[in-house]
Amino acid sequence: MRKIAIIGAGMMGSALAFPARENGHDVRLVGTPLDRDIIDSCRLTGQHPKFDRPFPDGIRYFQFEEWRKAVEGVDFVIGGVSSFGVDWFLDNVLCCLDPSVPVLSVTKGLINLNDGSLISYPEYWQRELAGKGIQRTVCAIGGPCTSYELVFHDQTEVAFCGESSGQIRMMKDAMQTSYYHISLTNDVIGLESAVALKNGYALAIAMTIGLVNRHHGPEAGLHFNSQAAAFYQGVKEMRLLLEMQGASRDSENIGIGDLYVTVYGGRTRKVGILLGEGKTYQEAMDILAGVTLESLVVSRRVYNAMVRKAELGLVDLADFPMLCHAAAVLDEGRDAELPWELFTFDQTR
Repeated sequence: MRKIAIIGAGMMGSALAFPARENGHDVRLVGTPLDRDIIDSCRLTGQHPKFDRPFPDGIRYFQFEEWRKAVEGVDFVIGGVSSFGVDWFLDNVLCCLDPSVPVLSVTKGLINLNDGSLISYPEYWQRELAGKGIQRTVCAIGGPCTSYELVFHDQTEVAFCGESSGQIRMMKDAMQTSYYHISLTNDVIGLESAVALKNGYALAIAMTIGLVNRHHGPEAGLHFNSQAAAFYQGVKEMRLLLEMQGASRDSENIGIGDLYVTVYGGRTRKVGILLGEGKTYQEAMDILAGVTLESLVVSRRVYNAMVRKAELGLVDLADFPMLCHAAAVLDEGRDAELPWELFTFDQTR
């Protein structure tokens, strides 16, 4: 039996408690300061307020001020914060946690640097910790997985990545179940880039659903030609970006799978549809108040990175019309109607 502490009681961190506990491990779910009501509810009902089924029996729940008690003797810690909590997790957990305790992060995203490069959250944390004299590697989870379907036990395939093969093998052994299937890779930057980059493209693809609603009414139903056309362009641009990141082909493929599930089952779908229907960015945010939308952070960071690379003569922004369009819709008030002709090509001689 392993001892596993999950820090962050949002939907994905909490969902991972299911395979961990169902494998017979000692699981401790720790809320951040923003999760106080969630932990109180879990203690009272044994169920996360956003899930439709209870946690497996035996999980213990901790408020954040009890986190040091929760991590006593653990085999590894799962970081379940959102991308908005990256620095909080660094300052309040990683800087204080025994460096010998392995960490597995489920936080998806990238950091753009001044030279236009994009680094993963594990690399960002490791750099910051090294500057404080703390040597630690951070492993991560990537792949097409929505929290509520993991709780439902829908068949799910993800990958664990990390520099330490021994650590990610141990974590896989602890977490894999009959419905939660785990590949392993040392391609940290490739996998983390793949599952982060899909966010901005899922946003743009989902706009096509809203555009159909706007032009033909919601009773028109789903139309797949426009979604497929946008999906093609999203994959095309993602592949270019992942080549820059040095991603393996398997990491690319996982990112494409994650793009699919985010378009059809993620929170990003909601904001994309609203923008497509003609809502402004602020109107969409008002409608979705309380929904964590990490996709918007990633979209802006990747766009800003490409703008910087273009300034340095390293890329041509004309190769990324969908990325540029999404950024303009978010920050310049551009209409969501996609620039379809910019997605075509002519390879004739």
